[in-house]
Amino acid sequence: MSAEITLLVNPTAGRGRGAHAAQPAASALRAAGFSVRTVLGADAQDALARLRTAVREGTGAVIAVGGDGVVSLALQALAGTLVPLGVVAVGTGNDFARAMGLPVGEPAQAGRLAAEALKEGRIREIDLGRVYRAGAGAGGGTWYGTVLCSGFDSRVNDRGNRMRLPAGRFKYDLAMLAELAAFRPFPYRITLDDGPVIETEATLVAVGNGSSYGGGMRICADAVPDDGLFDVVVVGDCSRATLLKVFPQVYKGTHLSHPKVTVHRAAKITLEAAGITAYADGEPLGPLPVSADCVPGALRLLS
Repeated sequence: MSAEITLLVNPTAGRGRGAHAAQPAASALRAAGFSVRTVLGADAQDALARLRTAVREGTGAVIAVGGDGVVSLALQALAGTLVPLGVVAVGTGNDFARAMGLPVGEPAQAGRLAAEALKEGRIREIDLGRVYRAGAGAGGGTWYGTVLCSGFDSRVNDRGNRMRLPAGRFKYDLAMLAELAAFRPFPYRITLDDGPVIETEATLVAVGNGSSYGGGMRICADAVPDDGLFDVVVVGDCSRATLLKVFPQVYKGTHLSHPKVTVHRAAKITLEAAGITAYADGEPLGPLPVSADCVPGALRLLS
């Protein structure tokens, strides 16, 4: 294994915490005897191109410094390779790190953990989801590690992303209130594995490789990232009153026992619904329909 480690850094993650977190993480790796190169990039596509070059040139590992967005970027370069991923979670959501039991908001500790895992060969193979848009070729697809979501939650994301003010998470609270005012269930067509099409009215459908999204909302609370299966959570045709009652339960995962919530387990899924955007790891993918496969052992994780 190469002694050179690549830090993929999002300097704006966590309102600037990413830039400050890179130094203690790099120091911990250097103290363990590794050399460190840093990849920033002018934008996400430039950073991804630089990261793929580092992987081709034989970097020993990639350490993603930031939040779920920078982890998502790293997955696009590392999935299906032998190069392991470490995570220094200092973003806003950090759902990937939480799901994998990694330190959150502790860059020096996360750096030491990655260094120790490299020295000891402590690598965990985990599954990833791979999402395909309609009409995409077999070689395409976007990798994700936590949750693919669609429905009410993605409509809130859509509205929040269009709002310039206010800044921060309060923007999404306002977006949720606006979406509640216009709320209605959506007609879905869902295909699990090679089964028949399920036609249903649903508030949202979440396809979990990991357990949470949105900074700790345990929408797929029982999802296990190395069992070869998605947890597919379907929240049915709720009224506004029911949705307001059920939604806060998502933070503890207790919503799964509600009669309007159904959980399926499947290795692949196709989702169809008009006017709904799909998001994976918090990043917009575009409108449904999409298909997703759970790919066993697609990522080597330092843990």
